[in-house]
Amino acid sequence: MAKIHWIPKKNESAPGQPLVAGTLHDVDFMEKDSKRFADSGGWGYAEFEYDTASDTFRPGTLADLPPQGNDAKCGFACHTLAKKQDYVFTEYPKR
Repeated sequence: MAKIHWIPKKNESAPGQPLVAGTLHDVDFMEKDSKRFADSGGWGYAEFEYDTASDTFRPGTLADLPPQGNDAKCGFACHTLAKKQDYVFTEYPKR
């Protein structure tokens, strides 16, 4: 799974000025592989911060918010809150 985080901004020209995607913030990934990631609920995690000035990505670090370790378990501590949903926060609608 991939998740793109944007810094929201108001769409000043739309009725009601809804929030829309603004500047790119980071991109997160989760990969399900129960053998490779057995010690983190079967999931591997990665996070890449976007740098607007250079238009590049870099791996997340412990200095970022939230802090990110440079290993496949970096997101596991936070995702334990969603253990009942297989460590996934996002709820998908019925199709």
